[in-house]
Amino acid sequence: MKIAVLSLVVNAPNPVTGEHFSAAEKFENLVRQAELAEALGYDAFGVGERHGAPFLSSSPAVLLAAIAARTRRVRLLTTVAVLSVLDPVRVAEEYATLDQLSGGRLDLIIGKGNDPRHYPLFGVPEEEQWDSLAERYGLLRRLWREEDVTWGGKYRPPLSGVTTQPRPLQSPIPVWHGSASSERSTELAALYGEPIFSANAFHPLAKYKALIDHYRERLAHYGHDPVRAVVGAGAGALYLADTTDEAIRRYRPYHDAFSRSAAAQHNRSPFATLEDNVGNGPILVGSPEQVTDKLLRYQAAFGNTVLAIGVDGLSEAEQSEQLQRFAEEVAPALRRAVKSEVWNPAREPVGVGG
Repeated sequence: MKIAVLSLVVNAPNPVTGEHFSAAEKFENLVRQAELAEALGYDAFGVGERHGAPFLSSSPAVLLAAIAARTRRVRLLTTVAVLSVLDPVRVAEEYATLDQLSGGRLDLIIGKGNDPRHYPLFGVPEEEQWDSLAERYGLLRRLWREEDVTWGGKYRPPLSGVTTQPRPLQSPIPVWHGSASSERSTELAALYGEPIFSANAFHPLAKYKALIDHYRERLAHYGHDPVRAVVGAGAGALYLADTTDEAIRRYRPYHDAFSRSAAAQHNRSPFATLEDNVGNGPILVGSPEQVTDKLLRYQAAFGNTVLAIGVDGLSEAEQSEQLQRFAEEVAPALRRAVKSEVWNPAREPVGVGG
């Protein structure tokens, strides 16, 4: 199993300690977290994209460039880049620049995003989000693979003989498709034979498994080998303690604060209580043994070889504590149980098709 740490750069007052960062302090906290993740042996670090409070992650390419300058090994992920509202030419330029600056450490995870506030900001009707994503990705894909691109579509002006600069260092930059709620995302990934990253953050296992199963079925439909499918999966919030009761007690203030947030209301979690989520949902709150068992159970259902965890919302001291405990007390068992060729130096490209 390869393991990533991800962040949406949540900047709200801590419900336990009251600490609240300035924007500059939060960005430095993020970079230190990435440095710690690399030092602890995590394989990747991801920054998501949001456009509004309490998130400070409107520019993941910039944040990942800062992280690239302070790290040497860890892969850099967008979790996700909201391509449904972005100009593919600008995306091609910015992320190729990041790929060059980082020494070819970038994996781009694309999606339509999880926050409806970005559609009016960028002038895309919400009901057109999937069509917009498909068109924009088709163009981005060409811009990274071809020179002198001539193109026409609905969501940006036409192009004639365009070669974006710089060119990516990787040929091409690996692209994953974020999958959370719709078969439109798994369909697009299957069409191109490219990996998916399941959100697996708010709902029961069965919902995400159905989307992953659909992805494998559609890979075969488009002539790709589903046996070679590459799947990543996220998880709910992480909080480890010596016992599950202690973990629940310590995490409860964070759970209660998040349950009142706009993000929680938008995602409409079906779990009535923290205990319900611990027992039946994707949240990783418990003893190291319990969390390991849960992750292996989910992996048996999903077949994922990459896992992403996050510690957003915790105090800075707890972020470090949780990342260290997971690295020492959970990650070794996952790596022994699940072999992964993703991000290995001699591996084939991440995708399963052309």
